[in-house]
Amino acid sequence: MSLNDLTISSLTKSVKALLPSLQVIPTRFRAYQLGNAGASFSYFDGKTFTLLEARITDTSQPNVVAELKACKKTRIDTLHITSWDRDHCNLSELEYILNTWQPKCVEYPGYQPSTECGKACRARIVAYCQAVRERKGVAVTPEYIKSLENASGYGYKDIVYHPKTIVDKSNDNSTVKLYRTGCFNVLSLGDVESTDIAALIKACRSACSEVDVLLLPHHGADNGFMTSDFLDEIGPKLAVCAANNSNQHGHPAPTIRALLDRKGVEVATTVRGDVLIWSDNGTSHVSWVDTMTGTTAVQKGGTFAPKKYNKLSQHSDNIRARRQGAPYRRL
Repeated sequence: MSLNDLTISSLTKSVKALLPSLQVIPTRFRAYQLGNAGASFSYFDGKTFTLLEARITDTSQPNVVAELKACKKTRIDTLHITSWDRDHCNLSELEYILNTWQPKCVEYPGYQPSTECGKACRARIVAYCQAVRERKGVAVTPEYIKSLENASGYGYKDIVYHPKTIVDKSNDNSTVKLYRTGCFNVLSLGDVESTDIAALIKACRSACSEVDVLLLPHHGADNGFMTSDFLDEIGPKLAVCAANNSNQHGHPAPTIRALLDRKGVEVATTVRGDVLIWSDNGTSHVSWVDTMTGTTAVQKGGTFAPKKYNKLSQHSDNIRARRQGAPYRRL
């Protein structure tokens, strides 16, 4: 068919098949205060609710319930676990999550656990997924990552970067994943410490151009991973630290906090309460607050425009759709 034979409608459809665009997706992220050492987060992209880490405590449980309600969800879609360490996956808390919210998919570490707790957690996840055919279990192994399609720029599919190989140091087998199905993107780093992994992430165009929220690796410890060069390349709008409310380890480490301050990156922690990040319009305006537990007080907060919006809104088709009042579509 020649260009002259194409109607305006069919030509528009052809162009939309080739170009990315900004989708209007109300998005929420929450970092939960646990009341003890560990990490727990959630990410909601307007459709799918993901709970990051198999941790739930008396302190966090009411807030997870409230978050599910805010997202109009009754169950978790995906449980994502980055590490077999007890502060990321606790057996009794894993049991509660599986029994109460019955996730449809469980993404768990691809390396073999060395502790009795880790082994019991892995066995429980496998049994849970095998018990019901519709449930899906995904071991994030190097082989699994190799089976995935290559990522496209500024898309709406998550990207798994690591583990590319399994090493002796369990922290460096943590799953590294970029959540980008919503209007703002969150990079989860687990407990990684290796500068080689940092170099791998810096070499990825998607990580360097799309990260809005950075979950500090290993609760903000100064282990050599987080460097000035890494922050220059990734350029996050906000860094989030999962820290115990007693914070006996002083997370994030003073050197990391000072580095983030020099780079102009705001830091929010769960030391005093939950961290909540959200966008109701799903496009240009993202708000965040660092809260005080048990009150309506906010310690600090701010706003930012997600990188996805800054880049994709430059397309003339998007500008035209915005002026016409139409929602953004995947082009």
